[in-house]
Amino acid sequence: MLRFSILFLVLLVVLFTLEVLGPVEKHVIFPFTESLATFSTWLIRLFDDSVRTYGNVIQSTSVAWGVAIERGCNGVEAIIILFAAIFAFPAPWKHRFVGFVAGFFAIQALNIVRIVSLFYLGEWETAKCVPGQECHRLWFDWFHLYLWQALIILDALVVWMIWLRYLPRPARRGPPAATMAPTTA
Repeated sequence: MLRFSILFLVLLVVLFTLEVLGPVEKHVIFPFTESLATFSTWLIRLFDDSVRTYGNVIQSTSVAWGVAIERGCNGVEAIIILFAAIFAFPAPWKHRFVGFVAGFFAIQALNIVRIVSLFYLGEWETAKCVPGQECHRLWFDWFHLYLWQALIILDALVVWMIWLRYLPRPARRGPPAATMAPTTA
């Protein structure tokens, strides 16, 4: 358990440090975030033709509303946590890779649901705003800052726990357990 804890923390520090480096941001994080915006817009456009993507921004053309997918909104932090947990745990490499790939897609699937739901929630609240008055987006802010942030991190934890459940059990060490001979009365 000590080995897992130390390796987990080291992986977290290394990966979170890499994430904020300029070249990684420019060549990995930004393109990934823009692809999330593009995919989310593609899904939204199946139901609503008045949506456009500009880089990492999803913009409604029918209501003055848009969402920008920024750091912390792209699921990368949850993926880093999942990666550190899976690769710090003693398990066969094949299981680590399969678990991580499945977890990556599980986290991003939920993140796409998050992005699309926040877009529609913000659009709905914006449509209710009275022109000339300050517009408060209470529900959007609450869902964005509290509910969805926690659910994405919880998703990483749940994926890791499910992954643990399906790992092959290690072989038992030591002599086999003694069996009792049946007795007759």
